Amino acid sequence: MKLRLPRRRRSRLLAGAAAIAVVAGAGTWTAAASADDAPAVHRQDRMVDMPGAAIDTSYFTAGGGEKRPAVLLAHGFGGSKDDVRDQAEQLARDGYAVLTWSARGFGRSGGKIGLNDPDHEVKDVSRLVDWLATRPEVQLDGAGDPRVGVTGASYGGAVSLLAAGYDHRVDAIAPEITYWSLADSLFPNDVFKKLWAGVFFTTGSASGVQPGGAPGAAGGAGPAGGALGAAGPVDPLAAPGCGRFQPELCAMYERVAVAGKPDQQARELLERRSPAAVGDRIKAPALIVQGQADSLFPLGQADAMATALAKNGAPVAVDWAAGGHDGGMSEEDRVRGRVTAWFDRYLKRDAAADTGPTFRVSRTGGIDSTDGKVKLRGASDDHYPGLVSDGQKIALTGGEQTFANPAGGAPPALSSLPGIGGQLAGLGASFALDFPGQYASFESKPLERELRITGTPTVTLKVRSSAADGAAVLFGKVYDVGPDGRQQVLPSQLVAPVRVENAAQGAEVKLALPAVDYGVQPGHRLRLVVAATDLGYATPAAPATYTVSTGDGILTVPVADDVRTASAGLPAWTWGLPLGAAALAAALLGFRRRGNASGAAVTGGDAPGGPEHEAALDGVPLQITGLTKRYAKARDRYAVRDLSLRVEKGQVLGLLGPNGAGKTTTLRMLMGLITPDAGEIRVFGHAVRPGSPVLSRVGAFVEGAGFLPHLSGRANLELYWQATGRPTADSHMAEALEIAGLGDALERAVRTYSQGMRQRLAIAQAMLGMPDLLILDEPTNGLDPPQIREMRDVMIRYAAAGRTVIVSSHLLSEVEQTCTHLVVMDRGRLVQAGPVAEITGGGDTLLVTLAGPVADAAVEKVAALDGVESVVAAEDGLLVRLDGATATELIAELVRLEVPVSGVGPHRRLEDAFLTLIGGPA
Repeated sequence: MKLRLPRRRRSRLLAGAAAIAVVAGAGTWTAAASADDAPAVHRQDRMVDMPGAAIDTSYFTAGGGEKRPAVLLAHGFGGSKDDVRDQAEQLARDGYAVLTWSARGFGRSGGKIGLNDPDHEVKDVSRLVDWLATRPEVQLDGAGDPRVGVTGASYGGAVSLLAAGYDHRVDAIAPEITYWSLADSLFPNDVFKKLWAGVFFTTGSASGVQPGGAPGAAGGAGPAGGALGAAGPVDPLAAPGCGRFQPELCAMYERVAVAGKPDQQARELLERRSPAAVGDRIKAPALIVQGQADSLFPLGQADAMATALAKNGAPVAVDWAAGGHDGGMSEEDRVRGRVTAWFDRYLKRDAAADTGPTFRVSRTGGIDSTDGKVKLRGASDDHYPGLVSDGQKIALTGGEQTFANPAGGAPPALSSLPGIGGQLAGLGASFALDFPGQYASFESKPLERELRITGTPTVTLKVRSSAADGAAVLFGKVYDVGPDGRQQVLPSQLVAPVRVENAAQGAEVKLALPAVDYGVQPGHRLRLVVAATDLGYATPAAPATYTVSTGDGILTVPVADDVRTASAGLPAWTWGLPLGAAALAAALLGFRRRGNASGAAVTGGDAPGGPEHEAALDGVPLQITGLTKRYAKARDRYAVRDLSLRVEKGQVLGLLGPNGAGKTTTLRMLMGLITPDAGEIRVFGHAVRPGSPVLSRVGAFVEGAGFLPHLSGRANLELYWQATGRPTADSHMAEALEIAGLGDALERAVRTYSQGMRQRLAIAQAMLGMPDLLILDEPTNGLDPPQIREMRDVMIRYAAAGRTVIVSSHLLSEVEQTCTHLVVMDRGRLVQAGPVAEITGGGDTLLVTLAGPVADAAVEKVAALDGVESVVAAEDGLLVRLDGATATELIAELVRLEVPVSGVGPHRRLEDAFLTLIGGPA
């Protein structure tokens, strides 16, 4: 049975080879049960005959026969397709067609391990893309061109990058904890990373390859693949034959392992199999996830790929996650959720999908006493800062020092251990060990303030070597030393190797130390250690002495002040994903302050600008007096200027105005998110300041809301209420859910919601606790007409119970039917305020109906009349706003100007009133 490929792909990729063949009888269908009434996942297993190997695949779908994007999901080194089955099933439930496979030499697949050889493993991926193009349920962008993304961790992450470089049909990628250059990863600065290289080749050389057992993202991502058992790594040279590796890779490894250092041929062999070789061709949107505890593929690899891909113009986001190859990924759920959101945006083309910030880093915050796990918080920025900046200059003491490289490189210093080093570092423990006489040490003064290192510290070293070849192999690392001088921590247990050539008479080298994100507390010192040995690397066997100094005595430490850490208090696995504008408001406005619901228990004296509390206004939901806010960079321009208004209980107040009128700025000041330059805001008599307790009586939906996409709607609401710190009984959850009317969808993951459903969930979130004052900014965005009508009824019912609603909206017809009162703003000023009936039927604005067309020149003449403020053409005639003239005088002037008047009367439409109030179209 032949599975035919599109003609153009057969000719380009197979170069005359036979098309993929499915081995007879190997295809089976199974159905996987799913919880929460999610659709059943169907799995089809096939052995696919590729040129030179049979590849074991599984194909996952769920739901009906509708068209959907596809995802290729790759596994880690030493693993198989079985390691990623859970993630594949979840992606299928999320609306994707998912294809997994065991790479050549792993699992049940045949062939030789080529370390993502473009001629074999990468072409296999393109052939799988060909097959996806033949599936009736897969969405196509063209003939033979399926909408497809590729993701995977470690070995699988690299193949996702390579696939995008070699096959233009790949539409989005999400590589995790992987490499940009395998040569630079295994031979950093021309030093052989012998321990990790041994893990690689031990795993692949074993006669029966075991699935990946080391913990890692996406399952089995840890390239150790279980090779690091209790006895440690096995000597790969003792393994019989070459195992499953391509012969040229075995020869390369044996040659480098014996020599103790790489040669140019070895570098070229690995470089060709690295994504860096095709970096200028990778133009698919890329989410790059890299582990911070990773001595195999450190953050520098992610930095190199982010820098290269950004030059190609595609969207790139960088995520420094907790964990890595040295101990596994501790944020698997969060990372999976972000990968799915990335594909939702770039494969489903869902503009509402929240892909997170351009740069995010997970930071540790102690130990959770309830479960013993490390607490995590997310810090983020809207741009990626890179690893190197001018940073902060730290002076180091310690002059020129001489130390020894021992014969045979033993005993070696200890920095990290694959599989456990990151776990210990995450707990704040440090097991690094440097042997006396084998290193130089340089130290800073105690820090006066906290220092957050984000990136790669650098230092210039002056080196002399007594070795016969004049070379030196050195290992640089920076310790955090406590005030007592004894406690020291090596961040992420990372070390930077460097080979210095021609150092017999002295040489200078700029050493880039390990990239980290690490906070050093006041009173602590930084200690730079330059050692001659390290357990993870090959060092010269011949004894030698090295003399080292720090050149200018300066350690340059990169800082990224714009990378801001989220506030604490939520479960560790939620950090870094948006809780939305309302949740942010909860944190900023002091919702965690416990007390009575009225917020009356206020302590302290009067705040600047007026007393903290005016008892006479206790029953007034909102009073604004003289509110003014200037633009930060233009002190003579105003966002809001001298605004005064009052809102009473039971009102539904519509806040109207064209873009730039100051509506959102006013709402943000009302919420305490920004501070006015002048004037005051009082809610139930209390002055609004950032963190005011009275804001616990305010619910808000301002500028949209974000949700954790992998959680259900109900779970998102529960998590939000938990963040407020208020009792569960006060949430009125059932009442809010009844208002939202989401039905069974409330139990589904938010990532499956339409924009309208997300909007309704956001309104329910704002209504939690049944606040006395509810603020809604554009609440009907994304809703269809029936939902808009329902939302209208919700707001009316909400206010009928004695509460107050303020709604900002561009849908004037809905505002007219919903609101009892209006405030119209233009260019930061109040134009008019009052009941809707008064504004729409006000005697100072008249609708002049016409018996025939009227020239623009005649309209201009009417507008120039004494006692007329403005004239606007409308469908029914002219809207004339009077400024002193009477209706009788206006009619006389219209007749004099020969305007074909058929009638004059007060206008009745809000749209017309709005246009006349602001003097023209918005």
